[in-house]
Amino acid sequence: MILTVLNALAEPTRLTAMAILADHGEHCVCELMERCSATQSRMSRHMGVLKAAGLVIDRRDAQWVRYRINPDLPADISAAVEAVLACRKTAERKAA
Repeated sequence: MILTVLNALAEPTRLTAMAILADHGEHCVCELMERCSATQSRMSRHMGVLKAAGLVIDRRDAQWVRYRINPDLPADISAAVEAVLACRKTAERKAA
């Protein structure tokens, strides 16, 4: 499972989406599209990869789909995700 998770996080758009979702809130796909500069089809494909990896869950809200980080992630997977997101944040600070 860890390889699936790391592979899912290795793509920049998916990693950005996970960083957005890391606030533990729900975000609609339209917000993720805007913040990730992605089209609807591209964003849906990326979210499908994250969902297949077990990292996110979704719920329908009328015509919208809302995503959040899977609250039932195993502790080791959750720790790996947090470590990857922390590395991303550090890299962003160094690049600025």
